[in-house]
Amino acid sequence: MERLERDVVIVGAGVTGLTAAVTLREAGCSVIVLEARDRVGGRVWTDHVDGQLYEIGGQWVSPDQTALLEVLDDLGLDTYERYRDGESVYIGADGVAKRFTGGVVPTNPHTEAEIERLIVLLDQLVAETDPAAPWEHPNADELDRISFSAWLRQQSDDAEARENIALFIADAMLTKPAHSFSALQALLMAASAGSFSHLVDADFILDRRVVGGLQRVPLALAATLDPVDLRLGQPVRGIRWSSAALPVEAVPADAEPADAEPARAEPAESVEVSTDDLVVTAKRVIVAVPPNLYNRIDYAPALPRLRQQLSQHQSLGLVIKVHATYDTPFWREEGLSGTAFSPYRVVHEAYDNSNIGETRGTLVGFVSDEKADALLALPAAERRHRILESLAAYYGPKALEPVVYFESDWAAEEWTQGAYAASFDLGGLTRYGALQLEPVGPLRFGSSDLAAEGYQHVDGAIRVGRRLAAETIESIESLGA
Repeated sequence: MERLERDVVIVGAGVTGLTAAVTLREAGCSVIVLEARDRVGGRVWTDHVDGQLYEIGGQWVSPDQTALLEVLDDLGLDTYERYRDGESVYIGADGVAKRFTGGVVPTNPHTEAEIERLIVLLDQLVAETDPAAPWEHPNADELDRISFSAWLRQQSDDAEARENIALFIADAMLTKPAHSFSALQALLMAASAGSFSHLVDADFILDRRVVGGLQRVPLALAATLDPVDLRLGQPVRGIRWSSAALPVEAVPADAEPADAEPARAEPAESVEVSTDDLVVTAKRVIVAVPPNLYNRIDYAPALPRLRQQLSQHQSLGLVIKVHATYDTPFWREEGLSGTAFSPYRVVHEAYDNSNIGETRGTLVGFVSDEKADALLALPAAERRHRILESLAAYYGPKALEPVVYFESDWAAEEWTQGAYAASFDLGGLTRYGALQLEPVGPLRFGSSDLAAEGYQHVDGAIRVGRRLAAETIESIESLGA
């Protein structure tokens, strides 16, 4: 059993963990990053499939993601615009594919007016929502106790308008049915992007890509660390920390340490983090993994009861990211941008995802929540057939014959178990939202799932990594005060 000492142990080599590690090291702290996978990047993964380069995980960069843009500039990584010339395609409740340009999908005049009205209403509510503290919205309790679908029914009697509005939060972002999360959670999602209008504008939210793939960001961050301080294939099994970290007033006389609230006082210095063949003693620990993985670690003492409850009210969504590559981007020749939407098709959205400099054309599409449930129950060949049929409804029969086809199924990834990020169930955001940002003794938790701006994006992961590093540095410095 190898034994090491560091100032800080970081669990997880995703963008959050690596950002925190680099920041801490620059501040003079010794660090080690322990990663369960055999690669860095977490939910960001660029790889070749049958010779074709695919962004298996996150990939897009939008203008509001200033933290990510800053890092790209610092690392010298170039970007390029997503292809968007030509007309988009919308399939409505009537099943007819319609071409259009502009923002609002082509439906009947009443539905179009309702969509525009709901966008304005949501933008007004989002303007009142602080993404760092959505639970402070004046109507937070009410908004957190009604599902987004029920709230939409209160606002409009137009089913197609409601389905289209829900698509941009439920299907496209949280990847959960709109009846399973609150209206306040929907506002947080939109507020993290600056407005609801940003979410419905594909040319904004899916603006650019990184040349060579977004995983170049965590790979470049990892390359700045000493190899001995980045250990892959090392799932953390246990974290042992001192109960002396808990202030006296937080521990009832007849209570176990697990019943105490999170420590507010500066905790004891020693924490022990163990993997199957490594033990690291440190002053502080940053657990930089999605909330659904917190319970994969054995804590001694156990986390306080409310923290254990919190993690049971957060869950990741479910989405299949579909990649289909063709000899040529045939849709461009037919005047199509590659952008397509429909709340009624298996693939609810799709885009031209061709890599810069390639003559081949690639489409990327998404199947989420209950539609993904149904498809994942099918044999692989039947699932592929259903998905390609859905793409053909947008682009024509040529979409049925890709030369390379691949499905990113993050729910099957042992160290992720879903996508894109965690969100709360009904009432969870007001009940537990603020608590998730609090340290537990010498432990801090965070990932893009806990971001304000850039929530569930690489931009948010960078912001959270910087925040956790700053808090950890201040905490360590206070030990010598």
